[in-house]
Amino acid sequence: MHYLAEGLRLPTNALDYTILILYFVVVLGVGFAARASVRTSLDFFLSGRSLPAWVTGLAFVAANLGALEILGMAANGAQYGVYTVHWYWVGAIPAMVFLGLVMMPFYYGSKVRSVPEFLLHRYGPSSHLLSSIIFSVASVLIAGVNLYAMAIVVEALLGWPQWVAIVVAGLFVLAYITLGGLSSAIYNEVLQFFVILAALIPLTVVGLRRIGGFGGLKDSLTASHGPNFVSAWGGTGIGSDNPLGANWLTIVLGLGFCLSFGYWTTNFAEVQRALSAKNLSAAQRTPLIAAFPKMFIPLIVVVPGLIALVMEPDIGTEKSGLQYNDAIPLLMSELLPNGVLGLAVTGLLAAFMAGMAANVSSFNTVFTNDIWRAYVMKGRPDGYYLLTGRVVTAIGVLAGMGTAFIASSFSNIMNYLQTLFSFFNVPLFCVFIIGMFWKRATAAAGFWGLLCGTVAAMINYFWLYLGDVIAIPSDQGANFVSAIVAFVAGGVVMVAVTPFTRPRPVESLAGLVYGTTAPGVAEPPAPGDEAWYRRPAVLGWSALILAALCYIPFSL
Repeated sequence: MHYLAEGLRLPTNALDYTILILYFVVVLGVGFAARASVRTSLDFFLSGRSLPAWVTGLAFVAANLGALEILGMAANGAQYGVYTVHWYWVGAIPAMVFLGLVMMPFYYGSKVRSVPEFLLHRYGPSSHLLSSIIFSVASVLIAGVNLYAMAIVVEALLGWPQWVAIVVAGLFVLAYITLGGLSSAIYNEVLQFFVILAALIPLTVVGLRRIGGFGGLKDSLTASHGPNFVSAWGGTGIGSDNPLGANWLTIVLGLGFCLSFGYWTTNFAEVQRALSAKNLSAAQRTPLIAAFPKMFIPLIVVVPGLIALVMEPDIGTEKSGLQYNDAIPLLMSELLPNGVLGLAVTGLLAAFMAGMAANVSSFNTVFTNDIWRAYVMKGRPDGYYLLTGRVVTAIGVLAGMGTAFIASSFSNIMNYLQTLFSFFNVPLFCVFIIGMFWKRATAAAGFWGLLCGTVAAMINYFWLYLGDVIAIPSDQGANFVSAIVAFVAGGVVMVAVTPFTRPRPVESLAGLVYGTTAPGVAEPPAPGDEAWYRRPAVLGWSALILAALCYIPFSL
């Protein structure tokens, strides 16, 4: 197992620990407050579909702002440079807009409780069960990433043994989700979002002052790594070499379409937040509201990774003893005074807990409703499934503790996570998008497309890439290619199988396929939703235009 360097130990004092303890007290307080609203399984799993758009929107972005974002994207910044901004403006915003404008009416209008349940309505039980199992496995693996990252950070920064950090954070996540269900997770994610910002903004500002601002940052990295390292699109021509090991085609298709749309439109850890909104308009606005803070996250996540590379030029090499994952802890140990240090540690723990809570809360929903209720114990009273959800929450936390050690073999956890997404999310998106726009797609085509897409991605990564059968310059480049392979393989299999299998009657696809409408989907706007700034189309186009403008200063 890789550990953070011991030299990163922080000089924490009583003030720092007081801030940390206060945060944990507030987190549990939110769980107890939310407990009063949990009376049914719908309350536990989807907050009774009662939350306003601004709450679900902030929770949507906070659920993603875990280890994946903080350590992973900072590590990507230190390893790959400014190319990392593609994960935001190509690899997130368009997919979030597509989810809000195109897919949420299908999800919310069909009243499903999970993403796999939509496949049950569209394709039938085979695809439903397969996608439920795949998602459950992926959720536990990703929850383990957050626990592993948190444990090594806390051990290095505070001196806590890894098992103590894992048990403490795991028990707190278990406590507030078991008490208050999704409502507790979402309101804590809103709190965690602001705590994370309060931790990362000072880190970025102080770091930039230390190295001479953005001008000093660009000059230093240009001198050490060349001009392409500080340009979003420099050196991405087909056949050109760059640190990312990808060209513009694999960036746009592999990351911008397959991985991005696969993650943001089918990952239930995100979609669950939108499904808990109070009406269809609020559900549509959830990912659109989240898109605006999301596009500015690179300034407080990617930029610190670049700053760490300037301050420690040998990071990620054996000469330094530091991994790319050490970028954020390195800055914390070098730049922050006590008090602010406690806030930064609290922000990191908040990020890890938000990421883990998002995956655990989605895991308990899918396992309880889509596996246990649908295939194992049918027709039980609602209270039985509410209790099952709480038990499964504990199982998910314990399983996440076990899978935390799988992530330890990756020095850049973003590489590991993108590998998981190419295996699990991309084939699911392929099946979704084809079934959503092609009425003829059959149940057998959905099942075999999902299975073959997943297997094809694994073959590309484990055999062709790791076996050196084909030459791909980097792990991330391999992930982009795996995503394209998964989507193409799944799509080809679906198109090949469909003509030889029987389709469902068109009337049974109402509200499940584009161009059809289920009763109640086209609901009138709620009072106050007529305002222009609450219209999903306006928010969506504004987000796309702003994301395109963000590229300009990073491409010059």
